[in-house]
Amino acid sequence: MDKLCVTGNGPLRGAVRVSGAKNAALPILCSSLLVKAPVTFTNVPQLNDTRTIVRLLNQMGVTAARTETHRIEIDASTLAKPVAEYDLVKTMRASVLVLGPLVARWGEARVSLPGGCAIGQRPVDQHLKGLEAMGAEVTLDGGYINARAPGGRLKGARIVMDMVTVTGTENIMMAATLADGVTVIENAAREPEVVDLANCLIAMGANIKGAGTDSITITGVEDLHTATYRVMPDRIEAGTFACAVAAVGGEITLLDAPVASMEAILDKLRDAGCSISINGTSITIARKGPLKAVSVKTAPYPAFPTDMQAQLMAMNVVAEGTAVMTENIFENRMMHVSELSRLGANIEVTGNTAVVQGVASLKGANVMATDLRASASLVIAGLCASGTTMIDRIYHLDRGYEHIEDKLIGLGATIERIST
Repeated sequence: MDKLCVTGNGPLRGAVRVSGAKNAALPILCSSLLVKAPVTFTNVPQLNDTRTIVRLLNQMGVTAARTETHRIEIDASTLAKPVAEYDLVKTMRASVLVLGPLVARWGEARVSLPGGCAIGQRPVDQHLKGLEAMGAEVTLDGGYINARAPGGRLKGARIVMDMVTVTGTENIMMAATLADGVTVIENAAREPEVVDLANCLIAMGANIKGAGTDSITITGVEDLHTATYRVMPDRIEAGTFACAVAAVGGEITLLDAPVASMEAILDKLRDAGCSISINGTSITIARKGPLKAVSVKTAPYPAFPTDMQAQLMAMNVVAEGTAVMTENIFENRMMHVSELSRLGANIEVTGNTAVVQGVASLKGANVMATDLRASASLVIAGLCASGTTMIDRIYHLDRGYEHIEDKLIGLGATIERIST
């Protein structure tokens, strides 16, 4: 099992290119199931999660392969069975995103209930409620979701989400592209990744209006067609590097950054004392003076993202003052606190709120990653610590960051992957 050995050695400097967005790539890859023809996706990051989706598609008989470093070609016309087996779905909850496309295109699906990061309950009831509203017959049997569209085609419907759910919005939006009639999703997720999926579907011939607002209207079409689509850059990866330079000091430039979708993150870094300049799709972030603690409450987009909470906490650990950080999305997303404390962080947690009192220094120690974003917070803290920090269970990190150690080395960090 691989580990990362991080040695704190001062400021970060240089430029780093932002990879394609994991949270956009996964539903976009699943959207290929809607098309009975080859489709091509570019700027797809090399991650364990994207590899898992390709394996899942292959398992169903779909021809899917990475033909270049960041290019994946998929032909779903070869699909043999609309079944997503437990052995792969259990490793990544985004696998449930095959459900909507399968029912829409093939009239039926059998998909294992999902697994993934243990950061809280993320039920799929909103996905199922939406499909049922569109006429699907849905049952749960032996840990599997069985869904069938009577007559082979879903029907347009008005669907009001009980809660804002990104994957729920994406699943229903994909299903609705081939439904008979008009589907309206109310209380829809507004995240940029939802918009990216909508743009991909539109490139395939879908009729979608309102993506990026809380009301999305999809008019079903008979068929979607082949297309080539480029996945958006990853705002969470970009934010992670931004928090790293804020914590350690120095100056870096993020190339090919999703500037418009990073406002909430950049505002917090400005409050922390960083200078930020934007030139087209490049963002330069510098921190040369004292770092100030910043409080935050996570919430759905356009507010501060839950996927950046752990990284901002790692920054706050070494900032001047006290930060109050409230997690409003997932109820179990403070598992990184105990590991940060092993490095010398001063954090008190009550319920879903952490009070972070900045400390003058951290000291390297052996720590363990508990989930994807928690692992990124430990890398940031390790860069700030004196001595060496050994991070175990970094398979979490590899789910969402493409060659993060190589990118950090390019910025002057001392970090090494150790295979054991």
